[in-house]
Amino acid sequence: MDLKTDRAQRAKELFENGCNCSQAVLLAFSDVTGLENETALKIASSFGGGMGRMREVCGAVSGALMVLGISKGYSDLSNTDAKKAHYALVREFANRFKEENGSIICRELLSGVKTSVGGVPEERNDTYYKKRPCSELCFSAAKITEELLK
Repeated sequence: MDLKTDRAQRAKELFENGCNCSQAVLLAFSDVTGLENETALKIASSFGGGMGRMREVCGAVSGALMVLGISKGYSDLSNTDAKKAHYALVREFANRFKEENGSIICRELLSGVKTSVGGVPEERNDTYYKKRPCSELCFSAAKITEELLK
């Protein structure tokens, strides 16, 4: 397997082992971000389930954008060219993710899956993983991120 597939596969496996979608993608790129596992898990913890189970922007998308921000983001606030370039990269990611998956919005990606907003997350078991596309969305987000990092 090449590194792109390894990171994408790792993101999928991390989700299937209890990480939320955002944590899975961010953690799969720890070698790129330089974040320690605990720090990455905490940073991304708010974004699972489309931001705290509000079913808004997919957590895998949020995790991918964190990776792109850390690795390709801007820090010179007066550099408008860098800001424009980074936002173009964000839109490129979003467009590619939408092409591959149909949306970047959690509730749209989970249409047809009985879910709830807020409340207590469902127990992670075989039934949970079989009825939702989240592990594949983590794979997709990580794959696209890897391609954009090149």
